[in-house]
Amino acid sequence: MHTSLVEALERGRDTASPEDPAGRILAWALAFREWSLANPQGFRLIYGDPVPGYRVPEGGAAPEAQQRTCMGLTGLVAAAWPRTEPLRPGGGYDWSDFDDDLAGKVRAEFPALPPAGLAEALRMWGRLHGPLALEVYGHLRGMTHDPAKVYRDEIANLIGSLGLKTS
Repeated sequence: MHTSLVEALERGRDTASPEDPAGRILAWALAFREWSLANPQGFRLIYGDPVPGYRVPEGGAAPEAQQRTCMGLTGLVAAAWPRTEPLRPGGGYDWSDFDDDLAGKVRAEFPALPPAGLAEALRMWGRLHGPLALEVYGHLRGMTHDPAKVYRDEIANLIGSLGLKTS
């Protein structure tokens, strides 16, 4: 299931030019929403409470897909970082603030990205996931007639907070 999601995310991202970090973030976000709404059970399986009695295998349920998702998201931040970094003075993060395995993978794949960049990727994940989880779990019913508009606005705000502009 997670492989299906990450393949959709990568396809979406790759519809935008690598020279357009804002476009790639937007495309990733829209692909995330599209896949999640088309596969709500899959979204719940990946991001919801574990199935009672299920024990996650060592390394996770789908470690390759999880790593691709994490590195894909971090890559979006790494591409935006030259414009984002001046907006995040100091940051106050150190590699020791993160899981050793994750920090090692990020440092190997994105050597120019500082620890504050990884923190930014985690915050981006929250901003992509949060409004979508509210929608998938039905918490926006009765609050908005257009959850897509709310999601797109959140993503536009996210992109702007990174010092980027959508075309």
